[in-house]
Amino acid sequence: MSSEHKNAAGWRGIIQGYREHLAVGPETPIVSLHEGNTPLIRVPNFVEAIGGAFDLYLKYEGLNPTASFKDRGMTMAVTKAKARGVQVIACASTGNTSASAAAYAARAKMKCVVLIPEGKIARGKLAQALMYGATTLQMPGNFDDALTIVRELCADGAVEVVNSINPHRIEGQKTAAFEICDALGDAPDMHVLPVGNAGNITAYWKGYREYADAGESDTLPRMMGFQAAGAAPFVEDAFIDDPETIASAIRIGKPASWQPAKAALQFSAGAIDKVTDEEILTAYQMITAQEGIFVEPASAAALAGIIKLQNANKITEGSIVVATMTGHGLKDPDNAVEHAKVEATTVEPNLDAVRAAIGL
Repeated sequence: MSSEHKNAAGWRGIIQGYREHLAVGPETPIVSLHEGNTPLIRVPNFVEAIGGAFDLYLKYEGLNPTASFKDRGMTMAVTKAKARGVQVIACASTGNTSASAAAYAARAKMKCVVLIPEGKIARGKLAQALMYGATTLQMPGNFDDALTIVRELCADGAVEVVNSINPHRIEGQKTAAFEICDALGDAPDMHVLPVGNAGNITAYWKGYREYADAGESDTLPRMMGFQAAGAAPFVEDAFIDDPETIASAIRIGKPASWQPAKAALQFSAGAIDKVTDEEILTAYQMITAQEGIFVEPASAAALAGIIKLQNANKITEGSIVVATMTGHGLKDPDNAVEHAKVEATTVEPNLDAVRAAIGL
């Protein structure tokens, strides 16, 4: 692989870093915020806490420019749209897509329209869309209702949809699999992801297959996805009209990438299971307390899944497991404050009061 893949100081984004694996011509103007190149962090404390005997690495996508994995797909979607002369992009979103679309539209000097379910988007994500200047429309209903309208809005081609139904989004997101193989020297034995719209599990599997086909890796992982119990259409094998979960990023009842995700599971000998909100919150608290890594609740669905797999003795001793942490914990500050295991204590502004409060 080229030194450009490895050279963090010279990193200029996923399109420049992996251009030979992406359908972007040499003369195409690239819209980038230097996304990608996120760390792969080994978390032995977490594994020890759950009684595991395997190596777990977290692909920490919260360190992308808008603090989620969506930036990988958005750089490709917006680059391609701008190259075709599109001036307006649109998306439905539970938060992360709207933040990313708005940021990349600003970078490209394009207009961005986002439709969000009213009252069901984390405040950190809403703040991003507003600050980046997107035309932000709230509507009653859920993500699936918003996506239906976006599809209709973009049907005539005047407005470009940048949800994961846009194939360029999947192309950008697959580069995370390339980075994992570059960091580990090969694909992991198992890759675990939270599943909402299912674009990410589709993209990672595509990336792993393409890297193996190109001779950049020798193996393929088993793909494992986890949905929230109240928003688990894959597990129930049926669309859900009113999905509900604390993990707002995966509160989706009608996944757009239904068939590609099913194929990824079939050909990787993988599976999608569900975890409860209580299990998500436990993992959410554990990874922060055990490892100092702050993730959004949707990311913790993957960690809850790993705990579930470990408890069922389904992770082989000595194996290498990777889990995608889709977004930063600061995306959802309200949940963090509500579910933190400690609270701020008010003390008088003097040394004796501070000493007494901390037990000295």
